[in-house]
Amino acid sequence: MDYRRVWHQGGTYFFTVNLLQRKGNDLLVRHIQAMREAVKVVKALHPFEIHGWVVLPEHFHCVLELPPDDADYAARLRLIKIGFSKLLPKTERRSAVRVRRGERGIWQRRYWEHLIRDEADYRAHLDYIHYNPVKREWVKQVKDWPYSTFHHWVRQGVYPLEWGGCEGDLNEIE
Repeated sequence: MDYRRVWHQGGTYFFTVNLLQRKGNDLLVRHIQAMREAVKVVKALHPFEIHGWVVLPEHFHCVLELPPDDADYAARLRLIKIGFSKLLPKTERRSAVRVRRGERGIWQRRYWEHLIRDEADYRAHLDYIHYNPVKREWVKQVKDWPYSTFHHWVRQGVYPLEWGGCEGDLNEIE
C-alpha cells in the first residue's frame, strides 16, 4: 500500500493515534501522567504548539502546529509514543515480529494525519476533538471529560461551558 503524507513546514495538523489493542483498553487514561510527561519532554526537544488534544482510553486526537521551518511531525509522534511506552512496565503481549524488531506491543504502527486547510477546517477538527468523549459515550457532556483541552478553550471564551452537552446537539459530527 502506498501511504502518502503531506509535509508542510509550519503546518497545522490533526492526528488520530490508536493503541494496538483498542477493545476494552483504558491504558491511556490509566496512565495519563505518563502521556503528559511524554508530550512535555518531546515538546521541549522538538517544539510544537498544541491547539487541541483529547486523550481517550484507547486513542488520542490532537491538533498541533509545527514551527515555521519544520515539517517533521512524524518524529514528534514517534517520540511521544516511545516516551510513553518507556514509562510503562513491559506487561503487554507482543507478537514475534514485534519481539524481533524490539518493539513494544502498545501502539498501532500507523496513525491518521490531516493537514488543516483553513479556519473552517481548523474549527471543525477542534470541535471533533472536544466532542469525541461524548460521541464515544464516555461522558454525557463535553465539560465532564477531564483529559481534553476543552476547558482551556472555555477559559479563553471560545466555547461556552455547556457546549456539546445536550444529547443530539452534535450528532452530525462524524
